[in-house]
Amino acid sequence: MKTAKPLLLFVLFFSVIYSCATVPLTGRKQLSLVGDSQINQAAAASYSQLLSDPKTKVIASGTDAQRVKRIGGQLSAAIERYLQQNGYASQYQFKWEFNLIQSSEINAWCMPGGKVAVYSGILPVTQNDAGLATVMGHEIGHAIARHAAERMSQQLAAQAGGAAVGAAIGGQSQTTQAIVNQAYGIGGQLALLKYSRDQESEADRLGLTFMAMAGYDPHEAIAFWKRMQAQNKGGAQPEFLSTHPADATRIAAIEQLIPEAMKYYKR
Repeated sequence: MKTAKPLLLFVLFFSVIYSCATVPLTGRKQLSLVGDSQINQAAAASYSQLLSDPKTKVIASGTDAQRVKRIGGQLSAAIERYLQQNGYASQYQFKWEFNLIQSSEINAWCMPGGKVAVYSGILPVTQNDAGLATVMGHEIGHAIARHAAERMSQQLAAQAGGAAVGAAIGGQSQTTQAIVNQAYGIGGQLALLKYSRDQESEADRLGLTFMAMAGYDPHEAIAFWKRMQAQNKGGAQPEFLSTHPADATRIAAIEQLIPEAMKYYKR
């Protein structure tokens, strides 16, 4: 019994050392204790439940709904090409879905596995296709970088137990789905996953590159983020900006990232 705890820590140490993934484009190494198949399955179930909920008003037709699907298709096609050309394709099993939801919230998100939702409340801020590509590219960036799984892995590692990892992701789809729901704030009201500033910056970098690959000028992202900045002047911060970097800091960082993104820009 006295050796149980040291042994557990030993196993956990090596599971952390050898359970690493690499983020495409940025090359950052990240902890990966949660398998994509489990988390993607749970995310798909949560996404389906949300869309089928009588309280959720999915806008299935019309110009705006078509724009969301068209831009989503352009982004996902460009991303799939990049992953294929750079040896990442086998690491991702995305089944893309893009839906517009009727809501006054200034919000958008992308679940693991490519399940994307855009709330109609953000469309007056996006204003045009490039603005919408900025938002969707950024949110897809979170999914491509596996930020949700990374945060879950960090939480599981902090619990210091290989058994905790197994209990959380092993064969219990409802349990896994509950973890995904918790990470995304899905409960009474679905909210954007609260990322750290570093993850937000990484999603900005990926999003700029993805929109460029899809044929949207990354310079247009500055105009969008300035419009988002204007939303804060009333005092209350939109959910879309919750726990994110300061607006001025973000805009300055994006300006520095644009030259890199422009290398991928295809008119």
